[in-house]
Amino acid sequence: MNIQIINGPNLNLLGVREKSIYGDASFESYLETLKTRYPELNIAYYQSNVEGEIINKLHEIGFSFDGVVLNAGAYTHTSVAIADAIAAINTPVVEVHISNVYKREEFRHHSMLAASCKGVIAGFGMDSYRLAIESLTVK
Repeated sequence: MNIQIINGPNLNLLGVREKSIYGDASFESYLETLKTRYPELNIAYYQSNVEGEIINKLHEIGFSFDGVVLNAGAYTHTSVAIADAIAAINTPVVEVHISNVYKREEFRHHSMLAASCKGVIAGFGMDSYRLAIESLTVK
C-alpha cells in the first residue's frame, strides 16, 4: 500500500513552534516511527506552506496512491480549492489535526475539507497520523 502524508503551512516548524500545543518532536522524527511501525507500507511525506502546491500534490498522487493523510493546517478552515481537489481525486483522504481544534479558537471549529474526506481525526497529538493510517489500511 502507498500512503501519502501531506502537511500544510507551518507544520515544517513542528518541534519548534508552540510546543504547548504541538509538542517538541519534529515531524521527520515521528515519520521514522511510523515507517518502523508499518514496514509493509510505502509511506511518502510532503510538506508545503503553499496552497497550490498542496493541490498539485493531491492531483499527482490522487489516482495512484491507496490513501492520503492530510493535515492542511490553517487551510483546513479557509480552502475551498483544497476541498475541491480532494473531491476530484479517487484516493481516500483522512483529515488530521494534532491539536483538538474544538478546544481552540472558534474559527478552527469549521473544516472546509471534512465533507470531502473519508473522516477526520483530531486531538491525539502526533498519534492522529497513526490513527489515520489505521483507518486507511483496515479492510
